[in-house]
Amino acid sequence: MNIQRIFWMVSVAVFALVALASYYWRPAAWSLLLFGPLFLIGVRDLFQTRQAVRRNYPVIGNFRYLFELIRPEINQYFVESEMNGRPFSREMRSIVYQRAKRVRDTQPFGTKHDLYEVGSQWMAHSMAPVAPPAEPPRIRIGGPDCKQPYEAALLNVSAMSFGSLSKNAILALNGGAARGGFYHNTGEGGVSKYHLEPGGDLVWQIGTGYFGCRDAAGNFCPENFQRTALLPNIKMVEIKISQGAKPGHGGILPAAKITPEIAEIRGVSMGHDVNSPPAHKEFSTPLELIQFIARLRDLSGGKPIGIKFCLGVRYQFAAICKAMLESAVTPDFISIDGAEGGTGAAPLEFANSLGAPLEEGLAFVHSMLVGFGLRDRIKIIASGRIITGFNMAERMAIGADLCCSARGMMFSLGCIQALTCNSNHCPVGVATQEPHLVRGLDVADKTNRVANYQAATVHALMDLLGASGISHPDQLNPRLLYRRVSETQVMTFNQIFPYLEEGELLSEPFPAQYRNMLKSVRSDSFHRSA
Repeated sequence: MNIQRIFWMVSVAVFALVALASYYWRPAAWSLLLFGPLFLIGVRDLFQTRQAVRRNYPVIGNFRYLFELIRPEINQYFVESEMNGRPFSREMRSIVYQRAKRVRDTQPFGTKHDLYEVGSQWMAHSMAPVAPPAEPPRIRIGGPDCKQPYEAALLNVSAMSFGSLSKNAILALNGGAARGGFYHNTGEGGVSKYHLEPGGDLVWQIGTGYFGCRDAAGNFCPENFQRTALLPNIKMVEIKISQGAKPGHGGILPAAKITPEIAEIRGVSMGHDVNSPPAHKEFSTPLELIQFIARLRDLSGGKPIGIKFCLGVRYQFAAICKAMLESAVTPDFISIDGAEGGTGAAPLEFANSLGAPLEEGLAFVHSMLVGFGLRDRIKIIASGRIITGFNMAERMAIGADLCCSARGMMFSLGCIQALTCNSNHCPVGVATQEPHLVRGLDVADKTNRVANYQAATVHALMDLLGASGISHPDQLNPRLLYRRVSETQVMTFNQIFPYLEEGELLSEPFPAQYRNMLKSVRSDSFHRSA
């Protein structure tokens, strides 16, 4: 029995005694008058389902929402400039909350940001705007070797594992995906019953720990993989090479968050941290990676297979492209994570100092695929601090076909950025395994909010496209996006991110900036030749 429950049992007993005493002793009536309203507020907080903070912390949790009443006046003071000078934290969280709760998210007095600040961005509108389509388009994922292509939504749930998140959070995310018609990436922690029960589409992520498809020694097990991959809920499989939060470092699950259920799903023992290896055992060269992709595609019955990474050493992706050409095998999709993204626990230096930001990674991967003549076979998924429709438009203009969001989806669940994700003490029941805290997250309410947020954000994207005179994301181009790069200079995205022409890297002479790279990379090694 947890401390909170004991506290309220004692409170009920004390309240009953005071009520009885007040009948015989008048001073006790004053105590009842003073503490009675607090008791009733506490009871109300315990049984309401819309606000997890109040449910987990009756009475005192109301102070958070009291402070929010004056937030419009103090909002600018608390806004944190986390995105290259672009305001993010509190304001973006407010946008998600408003959309998740279906609260009007328009605002008076125009923009809150100075568009003359270096780093500010905007999108060009048209004098001939068009009405957005009644239904947002879907993106077909599946190359020539794929037997079961998947029609994906424009915005989906990015990778977050059961273990890192609570069972109620997983149920709500997958329930929202089922209700809204978008997919839910499982993260590398394996597929649990909480991923399957609501019936939402799943992308099963396979990390270096091979959780859910490993043998007793921690190696990849084809039989275990196939058993799960053939489930109808599994629509695609993603091989995680690295992630934005900690590129070059394996996943981290603190021992405090490992329950017997999680240990069984992952195939690990309890009592110590679970740290995934930094690299895969199943491949060590670009060609072996491509062969592993083909192997998983066969084992899954021809479902789309993709890879996920945060861009690091650039010539290594060129080596992967060479392996694709030599083997005539390609992934069906590539997910690009940004170093600014990531909701999981990460060492400070890894989170702050490793990996390329999403925009640079997207532009490079898109351009290389075009240059090698592979772009039409492979879809690109952007994942990294995507919150709004404009964030989606930015990524799609640079080269993405669709987007995933982790942070936005967590905000829609009620995340308040308490920064206790790795301590097992998340106050709103999102990133904890403590039963009394998990209880605070009401699955039915948060399922609706996840679906609402996704639908409203995609609608905002389509409205932006219509205002720019286009009706489909594939009509976006980098010339429509602008960034102020100095106090006196503005550049379009195609000026900031130069792109290769179709097939430009297939034969010499190669463009000067790629010449040395292409002559020194090999498909049989992630290292350059001398």
